Amino acid sequence: MSELHKFLFDGLPVRGMLVRLTGAWTEMLARRAGNTATGPYPEPVRALLGEMAAAAVLMQSNIKFNGALVMQVFGDGPVKLAVVEVQPDLSLRATATLHAAVPDGTSLSQMVNAAGAGRCAITLDPKDRRPGQQPYQGVVPLQALEGQPFEQFSDVLQHYMRQSEQLDTVLVLAADDRVAAGLLIQRMPVQGQANLAGTAVPDDAQDGSGEDFNRIAHLARSLTRAELLTLDADTILRRLFWEEKLVRFAPLQGAEGPHFACTCSRERVARMLQGLGRAEAEGIVAEQGRIEVGCDFCGQQYRFDAVDAAGLFASAAVDQPPASSALQ
Repeated sequence: MSELHKFLFDGLPVRGMLVRLTGAWTEMLARRAGNTATGPYPEPVRALLGEMAAAAVLMQSNIKFNGALVMQVFGDGPVKLAVVEVQPDLSLRATATLHAAVPDGTSLSQMVNAAGAGRCAITLDPKDRRPGQQPYQGVVPLQALEGQPFEQFSDVLQHYMRQSEQLDTVLVLAADDRVAAGLLIQRMPVQGQANLAGTAVPDDAQDGSGEDFNRIAHLARSLTRAELLTLDADTILRRLFWEEKLVRFAPLQGAEGPHFACTCSRERVARMLQGLGRAEAEGIVAEQGRIEVGCDFCGQQYRFDAVDAAGLFASAAVDQPPASSALQ
């Protein structure tokens, strides 16, 4: 069962979270593997998507925001785009688009940053947008300020959090075919307007918190990939922080924790087809006998025959107001 653990370091301005995606992660992989049109992702792509999924859950649960957090990695390598979306209820979905083969052992920079054009974008898309309101988006390159490409996705996000959100953060991420997991340690911010949460990193000279954070960060970085993938949350936290006093909260699991869910529907696909226009839709039906649309996230196939397609535009014509009404 997938689970999320939140904790504080008592008396210190440091917080942490640990996520283990099991059922949610294996279901996403199984749906992709069961798609006869695409087949399973290559191993390096599975690892990248798993780390992105764990990180996106950690970031979504770390902010007070009624909307989707969308994490994207895109660039100029064989992986054109990798996307993870996490809703406020911690439901998540993920997909990747490839336009070339990705052999085993392919690094992050080789997959998406072959010529230095790779980017990581994090978007906060409100559920109830006000008129004219745009989603917030932060974008960083997949390389350090000195131009050296990042080879670990955790380094990309730590760079993002420091540059875009001004938050000192340590992330340890790992994924295989069974588990996608992540540990986040973050220096707690103070009020301000520097980042998404309306907060900013405190000044060491004022509060002296840097030494505490650095000590805990050093402990967090000692966590190995194998430990993160194989040990349960209680064992990990006890091994890392046995000398620290933790304040732990009830874990989020089951329906309240991270879980797979897709927001696709036949109605949404129908609206997309209506956006194509009658001529385009009828052309596809004439050529192929029907319209087939597959969801990249969950693999669900939606089929519209000639009668279905005609009905889409018949209902749209009924719903369209008369020209005179539209001008009033």
